[in-house]
Amino acid sequence: MADDRPAPVSLLGPFQGQKPPAPAWFGAAVAAAPERSFIPVEGARIELLTWGEVGKPGLLFLHGNGAHADWWSFIAPFFAKDWRCAAISWSGMGGSDWRPAYSAQLFAAEISAAVEAAQLEAGGVKPILVGHSFGGFPTLYYGVEHADRLRGIVMVDSSIQPPEKRWRGPPSRPDANRVYPTLEAALARFRLAPPQGCENLYIADFIARGSLKAVEGGWTWKFDPAIWQRFSMPDLGLLLPRIACPAAMMWGERSNLMTAETVDYMVREMPDSVLRAVIPDADHHVMVDQPLAFVAGLRGLLAGWG
Repeated sequence: MADDRPAPVSLLGPFQGQKPPAPAWFGAAVAAAPERSFIPVEGARIELLTWGEVGKPGLLFLHGNGAHADWWSFIAPFFAKDWRCAAISWSGMGGSDWRPAYSAQLFAAEISAAVEAAQLEAGGVKPILVGHSFGGFPTLYYGVEHADRLRGIVMVDSSIQPPEKRWRGPPSRPDANRVYPTLEAALARFRLAPPQGCENLYIADFIARGSLKAVEGGWTWKFDPAIWQRFSMPDLGLLLPRIACPAAMMWGERSNLMTAETVDYMVREMPDSVLRAVIPDADHHVMVDQPLAFVAGLRGLLAGWG
């Protein structure tokens, strides 16, 4: 996600708006551009990206807080040969509309609408949801309340801490969407949250550019800065034992959100059948830190479900 607090390291500032060099695999992946559309969901337009052939098994990618659907644009093409892939931008983020209030039920409606609009069930097989970070929370909710519609869920570095250490969301930052005079100035302020380094700056540059929009006077971030003050979600810890479809957890080996205590708590609360996979040499943003290892790990989990 983008964040306007002082960054420990300016990820993209040294490039002064120029794109960092990228490997061939990344260029080929983003060149496999998705079809882009918008779908109406409960009074808001939701951004939808799709790849692959209708009729293949469905795979829906769900991004984290403050991010957008294009966080998956260099991941989904690796699956598009065998899957009908889709990604959405949650309301209040990316190119989707903002709402007066946000809830688990509304995000579940966005998932259902995306499954239908992208025709993820056209082949007669139920889809699989892959949610990163915050995106794993509506994924979990859906895997409890709408499990009959799913083949499985994958929660990627989605931290649900023990009750006594439960995170209540970031504080309000009404100035988070300040306007920067130039694209270069805005890019120089981009960082990952929670704070971490980034070796793959070509990915950081790609997702940063997709996080910004032109407005009068310059550029600003796309996300709704007040989303957490207008957001409701049931107690996620109480949902863990109620997962009613095949499920898997993936997390970065170095993630500061998936501590041993947190992982032990989640595993203890979830059904015994939940699969687990650790991505080596990765922090919280596993698809940014180790994109190819993430692809390989996810492929392995999906193969395990047949």
